[in-house]
Amino acid sequence: MMKFFISLCILLSFAFISCNNSQQSATESANAHNGQASVQDTVSAANALGVAKSLPDFSTLVAAITAAGVEDAVVNAGPLTVFAPTNAAFEKLPKGTVEDLLKPENKSKLSFILTNHVAPANYPDVQLSKEADKGRKLYMASGKYLEVKKTADGIYVGGTKILKTVKVSNGWIHVIGDVLVPAE
Repeated sequence: MMKFFISLCILLSFAFISCNNSQQSATESANAHNGQASVQDTVSAANALGVAKSLPDFSTLVAAITAAGVEDAVVNAGPLTVFAPTNAAFEKLPKGTVEDLLKPENKSKLSFILTNHVAPANYPDVQLSKEADKGRKLYMASGKYLEVKKTADGIYVGGTKILKTVKVSNGWIHVIGDVLVPAE
């Protein structure tokens, strides 16, 4: 009788462990399906998207990132460099442009524009200065290249001045005053 009881306990233990692993795998699978942007992390330093979400001056950028479905591009482990246009930068676009780009039928165009703001590389302002001195262009996640120039009043990328630089957990955010719309 004792052997039967021990065998039953062992069998139930294996069944319990198997169920727990299945539930854990299902949760991991769901998170993997949703991408890195769906991971909730309140312990680590903020990534590029987390920082943008925390600042009201980037609400248009965050809305555009969400509408285009490119959240994972800016939460990627990196290193990456995001050239982040402010709300005022989006307001400089012709009237109705932002509203039009946020429509579901324009998702691919919006995605292309936004990935033109992400360099899959580590470009702190010191490195950008070196790239400008060498006359190099930056490769962007859109597949396009942006010119880097250094003048007496600062560093320009794609023709727009970098206004501020912020270190984030997965790279750098360079705040810019214009939207970098790539030529198609």
